[in-house]
Amino acid sequence: MAKKTEPVMGNDASTVRDVAARAGVSASTVSRVLGGTYPVAASTRARVLKAMRELDYVVNAHARALGGSTNKTVAFVVDDVTGPFYAHIARGVEEQASAEGRLCMLCTTHGDPQRVLAVVETMREQRADAVIVVGGAWEDKAYQDRMTHFAHALDRVGSRLVLVGRPPLGPGVPATVVEYDNEGGAFAMTTHLLTSGHQRIAYLGRVPGLSTSDQRLSGFRRAHELLGLAPDPKLILDGTFSRSHGYQGARQLLASGVGFTAVFAGTDMVAAGALQALREARVSVPDDVSVVGYDDVPLALDLFPALTTVNVPHEELGRAAVRLALHRDELPGSQHLVLGTHIVLRDSTRRPGH
Repeated sequence: MAKKTEPVMGNDASTVRDVAARAGVSASTVSRVLGGTYPVAASTRARVLKAMRELDYVVNAHARALGGSTNKTVAFVVDDVTGPFYAHIARGVEEQASAEGRLCMLCTTHGDPQRVLAVVETMREQRADAVIVVGGAWEDKAYQDRMTHFAHALDRVGSRLVLVGRPPLGPGVPATVVEYDNEGGAFAMTTHLLTSGHQRIAYLGRVPGLSTSDQRLSGFRRAHELLGLAPDPKLILDGTFSRSHGYQGARQLLASGVGFTAVFAGTDMVAAGALQALREARVSVPDDVSVVGYDDVPLALDLFPALTTVNVPHEELGRAAVRLALHRDELPGSQHLVLGTHIVLRDSTRRPGH
């Protein structure tokens, strides 16, 4: 007599038998796909996986093994950990996770929004205590809806979605949000440049649809408006938050012949590329052109001249993300935190003509 296959429970609504019925296979075939220990035809496996997605099925092996507890893991989801902005937030996450007795798991997405969704889904299956997603969010309704869905799904299994450096998903969504005053930092820096006499400021590194970039450009525009000025659209260049864009963007500005006395780079990495291009063109910084960045990563001090920039409290963002998520029951009213930013004046800026 064949041994009866015990259903592996998924989310609140579906079981192995539900998946089997949707896929048109037996429950034992579904269990084989889940276990990966027996050969299953590729077409059959594809049907089972499709049914799991459609039913929002989650393999809940940890729930059975641990009685519903999480697995003492904090997942850190980031575009590229080699970037200094992310690396220093990661340090804060790791330090706080260690202090809380959690293992920190690093997941990279290489800037692919769909990979972010896939990683969050995997961490839900693994029942991580918290899933910390770092970096700007894209203005895409389908993406936002899916993230909202995952926030609720994580909450149902005792986990927590944490958004760092990106805006909340909306009212009623069970997620922890740790932001910094992104727009305020850009506003303060632009105001400093304008009141120092720079009325022709180029902006390098606009990334349309990315919340981080949109907020910084909003602060840039608001500072102009406050002083009764309007930024020249020809001086705002689309690109990426990369050194290569800073280099190419500065070269493009110089070749265009459009006058400017200052460059606001979207990040310190963009500023590093701009400084290289200006140096190669024998444009003196800050005598001819002032250059500022954003983030205040260690590179800013190593550049020549040392870079005026906006300081972001990277490590505290990471520590706060873990602390608030793991203690959300004790801190129910503190699940949306906004940390301050401030400008740091160094050698890459001065008043025009001085």
